[in-house]
Amino acid sequence: MVTEAGAWWHALLANDEATVCEAVNTAFSDNPAAGCAVGVEGSVLSVVMRQQDLDTMPTQTAGLTPSGRPTLKNLTKRDRTLWWLTAMGSNIVATLKEGFATAPGIQAIDLAVMTRLPDTQRLGFVAYGRWTRQAIESTPWRTPEDALRFLDIGQDTACSVTTTASGNLSSTLKPLDTTRIAGLQALLDGAQDDSSSGEPSLADLDIALGANTPPDPRAGVGDPYRIRAFAEWKHQTLSPPPVPVAPPAASAVLIAGQTLVLPEEAWQGLRVSFTFAGADADLTLFLLGNDGRVCSDEDFVFYNQPSAADGGARLLGKQQEGSHTVERATVHLSALPDRVHRVAVAINMDVDTGLTCGSLTHATLDLDCVSGTAWTFRPPADPSIRAMVITELYRHSVDGNPVWKLRALGQGWADGLDGLARAYGVDVE
Repeated sequence: MVTEAGAWWHALLANDEATVCEAVNTAFSDNPAAGCAVGVEGSVLSVVMRQQDLDTMPTQTAGLTPSGRPTLKNLTKRDRTLWWLTAMGSNIVATLKEGFATAPGIQAIDLAVMTRLPDTQRLGFVAYGRWTRQAIESTPWRTPEDALRFLDIGQDTACSVTTTASGNLSSTLKPLDTTRIAGLQALLDGAQDDSSSGEPSLADLDIALGANTPPDPRAGVGDPYRIRAFAEWKHQTLSPPPVPVAPPAASAVLIAGQTLVLPEEAWQGLRVSFTFAGADADLTLFLLGNDGRVCSDEDFVFYNQPSAADGGARLLGKQQEGSHTVERATVHLSALPDRVHRVAVAINMDVDTGLTCGSLTHATLDLDCVSGTAWTFRPPADPSIRAMVITELYRHSVDGNPVWKLRALGQGWADGLDGLARAYGVDVE
């Protein structure tokens, strides 16, 4: 029992997709808005939420007559939209908080909200974005109006309800463009929202998640914390002990100048983590063309522009982990446009502090992919530079076949981020 629970907890902390999705969906089962975890990539969880339709919102609200008697007042279309938007924001925040509380290894959640649009009565996405654990946990949530802050603290957020030039909320819902986020349109095309069809549907999502069907004692144990009958416990006690979970493979340690060919599984998702202490530093990514320069400023990924190439390269934010700070990013090499021949993974210090890379301690860059293959490079603590390219990912050819390679560098610029950005063709004002 203890071994089984330990294996489950290890899988949850390691962001095992099946374990995280099962745990989160169980937590979502009693939520007022149907939510479903649909995948895990690195430390990022993907969630789809079904918000109630705008047409189901009340058309009247409590009020008083001029003489002070209670009555019902008709809501304007804009008032109903604001009510609906506040409800959606509340459901988004609750879903994000519950997701982070359930899965301690998840550092960011990609969430998309689906509803039936009033004009067409067809399903469409009305909000999406990425929210980090740090953003959600550091934001105070005290009043109903705070629910509308979900748009301000997210990354790459979009919402169908916008503010007009006069400062009022738009009173119509239009479906969001799904081409910006890979997989959204396919998810929408396969969505079934009609519970009368006899097939699993979004309309039945809450019912399915909330059914809480007792486990069949003849089936394998799925929940390590459920109460088991003595006969079952005795039978399993006499059975052979479970095979322990193998620890993660050790990272290959790289030295400056070393290159290697990345396995194909790394093309689908390469996770980057920069761990450091002693001073503050920022992780930056440059998507470079064949000439070693960015095609435009949009190919520069930094704290004020955390995503590029439609999410092909993305910063996930910083987290304090014990005495160290960790900033993470993901690079989807297979999703990068053909114009991108090289990705430079760099760090930079705050020039105003006067500190250099020599102030960093325990600085380590870790890269890994879904297969568990991992690489580690410890950049030099050079006191003469304030910005450094730690590694490069670049296209290459081996026996006529295209590959991606990784090179460990550790080379820098004395004038910090400005010099680094100019070297790669970014227009620095």
